[in-house]
Amino acid sequence: MSYLRNAWRQLTSMRTALVLLVLLAVAAIPGSVLPQHSVKAEDVARYYQQHPDLAPVLEKLWGFDVYRSPWFSSIYLLLFISLAGCIVPRLRDHARAMLRKPPEVPANLSRLPQHAAEISVGGTPAQAMPQLRGWRKVVREQPDGSVTISAERGFFKETGNLVFHTALIGVLIGVATGSLGGWHANRIVVAGAETAFCNTPQQLDEYVPGAWVSSGDLPKFCLELASFDATYLESGAPSSFRARGVVTGDQQRSENFSVNDPLRLDGANVYLIGHGYAPVLRYTDRYGRSQTSATPFLPASDAGLTSEGVATFPDANIDPKATGDTRDRSQQVAFSGLYLPTAPAKAPFVRSVYPAERNPLLVLSFFRGDLGIDAGVPRSVYTLDQRQIERGKLKQVGEGKFLKLGEAWTLDDGSKLEFIGTKQFAVLSIRHDPGEPIVLGSVAFLLAGLMLSLIGKRRRIFVRVRPDAADATRSLIEVGGLPRSDYPGFPEEFTSIVQNLQRADRS
Repeated sequence: MSYLRNAWRQLTSMRTALVLLVLLAVAAIPGSVLPQHSVKAEDVARYYQQHPDLAPVLEKLWGFDVYRSPWFSSIYLLLFISLAGCIVPRLRDHARAMLRKPPEVPANLSRLPQHAAEISVGGTPAQAMPQLRGWRKVVREQPDGSVTISAERGFFKETGNLVFHTALIGVLIGVATGSLGGWHANRIVVAGAETAFCNTPQQLDEYVPGAWVSSGDLPKFCLELASFDATYLESGAPSSFRARGVVTGDQQRSENFSVNDPLRLDGANVYLIGHGYAPVLRYTDRYGRSQTSATPFLPASDAGLTSEGVATFPDANIDPKATGDTRDRSQQVAFSGLYLPTAPAKAPFVRSVYPAERNPLLVLSFFRGDLGIDAGVPRSVYTLDQRQIERGKLKQVGEGKFLKLGEAWTLDDGSKLEFIGTKQFAVLSIRHDPGEPIVLGSVAFLLAGLMLSLIGKRRRIFVRVRPDAADATRSLIEVGGLPRSDYPGFPEEFTSIVQNLQRADRS
């Protein structure tokens, strides 16, 4: 029993709370360094490509979903319990201190840090009362005929501390509420009416509901990315991003939104978190049937918006004269490579020199074979299935090709690929967080509590007034002062009170 009691005391100590707070901040670092599924799933996929050995290990350690990991939640829960255990006893003690009357005046005021020897003033003990305006005062008559005044102020410091730490618990509650009762989803959407999507789990690229959320709780709306405009400085640095969304369904509206100005809907906010280009490719197979693809090429991590991706045509090369399901998977085609919005003037063409489209160029490789999309195994639509390439079921045919806007590429079997244009795409994050108002209100109280704790200085003033034996019309006043917390300005405040008593006598 004593072991549990000591463990509880250690957990609810302020030192443990501070350690847990620091530990929580340290535990959040991987969430800032590593890409997160909840923020941008395509960055996680790119990390897998760049670090094929390390990424699976990090996945097992929840490195790509830090804030939902068991170890982060454990620290979070322990911090919550520790703060609550710290605050409740302090709140009880503070309430008692505020309700309790200031203590009796000490018998020997000269022992206090601040002391003024007996001052002869005219009038009665009420002479001292105006000088202590704003203080909690208690006047007591003593058996020897003297009158004492106990004054106290500065409770704002402890009040501010309690408000600050209570608000910190409010922040934790708000975050937990958002995690359990909220949801978030990502969707890459190409500009145009034909790529509009509805807010259902099946049409979202990634959907992560909270524990208290079901698919029926999602607000019903459809969204079309009508347009997207990006401007850049001559240095290549971004200047502005602005998208226009057309919302249909239960909510009918058309509105612009940008990076720091989300599209606010009933039950969800739509944030713009990324963008890029989707090359529009038209492939005409050997039977003369044409298909058009506008697949997003995902930007790499350079300032020129160099993008990589793949355009697949799984229904190519089907004999129109055949009946039934005659699709030959070995004749499926795909084009993989880079898109450079502004290609350099000369080779090598591996990196764009400017993010806007000034000299667009496609660098593509042609693949033919089984794309592996019918295997029922989850895979990225932005890269080729490397397992199919390793097994020899998907093979590169011939050399790569550079395609400028409007150019065509005639392949070995007479089929043709045309680069007919590009479209803008945007990466949208759709979120609902019911904990946001709680967090916002808690942060406001947190700042208010911090200010109160800084301006509040607990201190006491003791005054003893007794009749002057030499002159019955006058009184002798002795004053003592005691700071209850670190307050460098208390000697000046004490001296000012004593001087005001003397001035009041002269007036």
